[in-house]
Parts: sequence; C-alpha cells; structure tokens
Amino acid sequence: MQIRPDESHARTSMTNSWFRTAIRLLVVFGLLILAATSGAQTRPPILEQIAKTYGLDSWGQVEAIRFTFNLQFPGVNISQPWEWEPKTGKISLWTPFYGLQKVIYVRSELSSQPDDVKNKIDPEFINGNYWLVFPFHAYWDTSATVTDQGTHKLPLGHGSAELVSVKYPAEGGGYNPGDTWNLYVGKDNRVEYLVFHHGGNVKPAVVTATWTGYKKAGPLLFSTEHRGTVDGKPLHLFFSDVSVKLTGSDTWVKAE
Repeated sequence: MQIRPDESHARTSMTNSWFRTAIRLLVVFGLLILAATSGAQTRPPILEQIAKTYGLDSWGQVEAIRFTFNLQFPGVNISQPWEWEPKTGKISLWTPFYGLQKVIYVRSELSSQPDDVKNKIDPEFINGNYWLVFPFHAYWDTSATVTDQGTHKLPLGHGSAELVSVKYPAEGGGYNPGDTWNLYVGKDNRVEYLVFHHGGNVKPAVVTATWTGYKKAGPLLFSTEHRGTVDGKPLHLFFSDVSVKLTGSDTWVKAE
C-alpha cells in the first residue's frame, strides 16, 4: 500500500517538536488493543446494534482503510495520513520522525520495530484508529465492561440519548488501561456525543466531543467531525480523506 505522494508534505508540515508534544498528549486517548480480548461477559444488545449501524456485518469485505487524522487544540495542530489493512495488521504512514519518509510495519511484529515505532507511532495509530472506528472496537473488545444506562440528557445542548458506557479494565496491558468511553446514542443507533475519561492520573483527564459529519465509504459509516473540549480547552478532532478498499477491487471508495 502506498500513501499518496501529494498528501505527505501538506499533512506533516509541523515541526518535530510540535509533533512529539502532540504524541505525548495523544497517547492518553489510546486504548488497549486492536483485537478482541478474552473474558467475554454479558453485554447489552444495543452494543451490537450500534456496531451493525456502522457496518459490522460487512467488515469482512474490508481490505484496507485510508484516513487522515487531524487534531487541533491550544498548542497543537497536526494532520497524519494512515493506511491500515485490518486483515494483515499492516500500517503505512508518512512521519516526520524519519524525515518525512514512509514507515511500514505490521502490528503482530511490533516488538521487532524501532523504539519510535513502538513508543510513538503505534500509540498514535491506536488513538486515531479508535476514534475512527470505535463502535467496532466497543463490540470487539470483550475485556471492556459495557453497560446500557438508559436515557440521559446530552452533555451539552438540548435533547437526550441512550447512554452506553464502555469501561476498560484497570489492568491487563495496553497503553492506557482504565479508560472509559461514554457514548450518547440516538434512536438511529448512531453516536451523537462522547465523554471520555482517562483511567489514570495523566492529563488531559476528560474529553467531550460531538459525533457529527457522518459519511459512508462502501458499506462502512464514519463520523468525521468531533468538536468539544479537552480538560475545558477547545478541541477539534476530525478525519479527512477517508476511503475504503473492498475485497476483489483495486478501487478506493471515498467517504461521502
């Protein structure tokens, strides 16, 4: 897989200092692992309904996903393009860590990668990936405790939604165990709002964000626009250039 050359420099023009600062802050959003873990438990039916709304039944058709993760809050302004092959675990990106060179690695072989890949690049990929397809991870990550807490008012504005809480265990590996994602889910089973609580003492501790800008790429549904606050400071997290390649096709289907 190749990152499109015309994307690389435009989307990684920040200085190394900015980028490294952003990664230290980004890591607090990272979660456990990309594969489901053991310890299955009784889970509310709404969890599967949400995942199916985002395309769970068609996930087996997905060969690769492209996306650019964009993050803006005071002192940080970054954009990072990724390619991910879910079936192989192959990750491709352009990164300033290596002079704006393309880096390719396979997550199952992470232990053999350089420290920058293990300690900086992979946590950043996990972060962007979870924000992009969290409804799937909530369903796959069976180590997480999921509770349907009924109808609650939205954190901001008017209206109400079903509050579905996804809490990861305090122990058991991963970048940031103990994290909680509180999803406010509408009647159409789409996430409308998120309140994220970090499980440890690392700042930022609380992130609130809208889930809007819905687009479809092939059979998958993505929320591409998230606005809110990070520990009370303005946050804009969004995805651009989202596209999907399906089994048996060489064509990238753009999210629209």
